[in-house]
Amino acid sequence: MTAQTILPANSVVDTGFATNSLRFNRGSTDYLNRTLGTPTNVDKATFSTWVKFSDVTSSNDTAIFAATADGNNTTHLEKLGGQTFRLNMREGSNYIGVLTTNRVFRDPSAWYHIVVAFDTNQGTEANRVKLYINGVQETSFSTATYPTQNVDLRFNTSGQVFRIGHRGDTANSPDAYFAETVFIDGQQLAADQFGEFDSDSPSVWKPIDVSGLTFGDNGFYLQFKGSGTSANSSGMGADTSGNGNHLTVNNLTAIDQS
Repeated sequence: MTAQTILPANSVVDTGFATNSLRFNRGSTDYLNRTLGTPTNVDKATFSTWVKFSDVTSSNDTAIFAATADGNNTTHLEKLGGQTFRLNMREGSNYIGVLTTNRVFRDPSAWYHIVVAFDTNQGTEANRVKLYINGVQETSFSTATYPTQNVDLRFNTSGQVFRIGHRGDTANSPDAYFAETVFIDGQQLAADQFGEFDSDSPSVWKPIDVSGLTFGDNGFYLQFKGSGTSANSSGMGADTSGNGNHLTVNNLTAIDQS
């Protein structure tokens, strides 16, 4: 697929997984957050989520996730106003890594499966950070700067605040639905660990059972089954991985659980 092409519409087909979602509203600055503990491996981690954007015409940037100490020390993924995705990795005044897709993503009917996978121990720089959209690794970028080997990113560092739907230094909350959101501490995983192409409709990328994955110490699995507003097993940010790494709910209410 060439640059500046809209990704075809995708559906989360009924596989028995991804049966719930959580609606985020930019106007009320909805987000989830958790302070990270000591990681299994600070240099290896993977984030996976399914997102359906309600607004694909706004010029506003939209935060998918961020792990930050402050605005100058952050790793975050955004969908930009131009409808491309950008991953920023910043330490102080230096951007130590930036990936901005050439492809644009403007389909309001589509569910997009996004995977960001880190392993800064890799000798080949392009292998240190990988971005997948609907099962396909993105390799065409308008900006492609990779972190140096063995650098510790904010993404999985103890004491950093991990947020979903908030950038940290500024909100940039999305108008979007999130489903099947997974954080893996200690492994760089490919998209096929979270989804697969449907055998009857090969263009459709669908979720698979991820409950058997090894999540690591900071890892979590958000199925959005709960409607509570506390950071516990009944909350909207409940971790069902078995780790009990529940996320704190900010401004979301029971009506946002779908």
